[in-house]
Amino acid sequence: MADRPGAPLRAWQRMLSGRRLDLLDPSPLDIEISDIAHGLARVARWNGQTAGDHAFSVAQHSLLVEAIYSRHAKDASPDQQLAALLHDAPEYVIGDMISPFKSVVGGGYKAVEERLQRSIHISFCLPAEIGEKLKKDIKRADQVAAYFEATMLAGFSEAEAIQFFGRPRGISADGLDILPVSTKTVQKAFLKRFEAIEKLRGR
Repeated sequence: MADRPGAPLRAWQRMLSGRRLDLLDPSPLDIEISDIAHGLARVARWNGQTAGDHAFSVAQHSLLVEAIYSRHAKDASPDQQLAALLHDAPEYVIGDMISPFKSVVGGGYKAVEERLQRSIHISFCLPAEIGEKLKKDIKRADQVAAYFEATMLAGFSEAEAIQFFGRPRGISADGLDILPVSTKTVQKAFLKRFEAIEKLRGR
């Protein structure tokens, strides 16, 4: 919904927690996990073009990526698991823009996304910038998740999925939760996994 003509320029969003998050200068103090879980559970992956009675949400994708990452990196620390779970957390504010559209929009979107990601990390006592190896490992888990989502939910052929996301080597979909579930179900699951990781972190 557009603001009315003549209204003050606004670059913030009101959250259900009561926080007011400035998109241009996001403060870690205005970031709440309840808002992240609520938002990500309501943002559809693949622009909603997935099979099933429910949208496949970014919250469910985040759980999938963390599960794949933790399965592959058996010695992953709780901090690293949390970084994997929160790898798409900025999308609770900016939505899930599909890769083709990101290419059209260019750098402005990426800058906002990176500022939000840094603030989210600081809010949950993670390094503002994660190391290159961890970033690469999470990205690989993200691509594996995208391959499974593409072939099992989004109508991609195996050849198309391999072309864009690569072949998932050494990882099968067995035991992974890919069937789309309701908003409330995945919101609770996301918070439950966050709380389990936080317990391991001693927080």
